[in-house]
Amino acid sequence: MSDILTVTNLEKYFGSKGNVTKALDGISFSVGKGEFTGIMGPSGSGKSTLLNCIATIDTVTSGQIVVGGEHITTMKSQQLAEFRRDKLGFIFQDFNLLDTLTAFENIALSLSIQNRPPRQIKTLVQEIARQLNITQELYRYPYQMSGGQKQRVAAARAIVTDPHLILADEPTGALDSKSARMLLDALTAMNRDLEATILMVTHDAFTASYCHRILFIKDGRLFTELQRGADSRKQFFDRIIDVVTLLGGDDADVI
Repeated sequence: MSDILTVTNLEKYFGSKGNVTKALDGISFSVGKGEFTGIMGPSGSGKSTLLNCIATIDTVTSGQIVVGGEHITTMKSQQLAEFRRDKLGFIFQDFNLLDTLTAFENIALSLSIQNRPPRQIKTLVQEIARQLNITQELYRYPYQMSGGQKQRVAAARAIVTDPHLILADEPTGALDSKSARMLLDALTAMNRDLEATILMVTHDAFTASYCHRILFIKDGRLFTELQRGADSRKQFFDRIIDVVTLLGGDDADVI
């Protein structure tokens, strides 16, 4: 399995002079093509900062990030804009859909920005909508959809350009339990059927149990990792809870 993402000795500092916070402290790991990897840790552990650095939203203080063979930590602003457009997909907790566009138009927008021909856009949007079971929502506006439907539209938007890596930041955080399950089933299908490589930050052990592997972060460092292997999702969930308890997470980190 080739690596889609490689993070090497990553450090991130906030502040200046006498008031410096080290958010990331020498983190190194890799994610192989087609992996579904989760990142967990207590509040303030650095997991969101790590995701933001990989997403090129934050710049790193030192270290290296390579995505699809490209060294993003050395890119200039225009290169980064093109990289985000073509090589990354994003799923946010609050959906980030444009209210004035239909689901079809929200999904198609990322393809339009890439100057794809209209016929190809229509075909790609309809195909991904079929795979994520949102065909009936394509011509609805966000206000006409449930939270789960909106998040599956956001997932379709993230995958439709066939990016190297999909970054998901607490994607189930704003969903009820039924909608969360539907989204996680959709992400699993994207990973299995489309070989999407997904890196997901979550505080929720149930959500994390859908992943192949979990990286646990504490105080800006990689604490440990869990591989699901042949475990059932319930068995993996129980192992995740054990590590979260060891980390000293609060109740919100395990529910």
